[in-house]
Amino acid sequence: MTPHNEAEYGSIAKTVLMPGDPLRAKYIADKYLTDAKLVNKIRNMYAYTGKYKGREITIMASGIGMPSIGIYSYELYKFYDVENIIRIGSTGAYKMNINLYDVILATEAYTDSNYAKVNGYEADVIKSSEYLNEKINDTARRLNKKIIEGRVHTKDGFYIDEDVDYFVNEKKCISTEMETFALFYNAVRLKKQAASILSVSDNVITKEEISAKERETAFNNMIEIALETAINL
Repeated sequence: MTPHNEAEYGSIAKTVLMPGDPLRAKYIADKYLTDAKLVNKIRNMYAYTGKYKGREITIMASGIGMPSIGIYSYELYKFYDVENIIRIGSTGAYKMNINLYDVILATEAYTDSNYAKVNGYEADVIKSSEYLNEKINDTARRLNKKIIEGRVHTKDGFYIDEDVDYFVNEKKCISTEMETFALFYNAVRLKKQAASILSVSDNVITKEEISAKERETAFNNMIEIALETAINL
């Protein structure tokens, strides 16, 4: 156990799917897992372990932002011996030709945050796990589900003014969110595997967006790609 996770050692699977929203974690467990057990509810950061097509998987929420996912992913890797974490979250598109509900697979994450600099990591770009991304792409092809690959911008603030042209043209980002860089950094730091699959919840250019309820329950393409990948790890 940790200050943030009451799960007993051994009650969390080697592969964890990590949405941001605790209610999305509950939705996924209820809809897709059999024999699902709530193994953590500290701070209402729900974690469920159950089986998908006979394979044990844990679904655990990360909360919002790099500090939050940084804590939970670090503890999963370090103290629960988790090998693979796949973030399944939402993202805002930076390009007009990326539509609501499109699925983005992060090849890299760029950040203008100081999150990793306190531990001496000076680069502002970090890569995902090539192994997991290859598995995710194979799964998407098998399921005939479209994936857009690219670099995402992981930022510290939600209500901030953004120079979208700068992030697109100078930093080569295709969308924005708030967690992926920290997850990738923890995986590199602890020699683990991490990936980030993101559903487009809004478009920064067109101002289109989906509702809060849809963010919780309407990302099934992303969820199914992640689940089908997890059973083949």
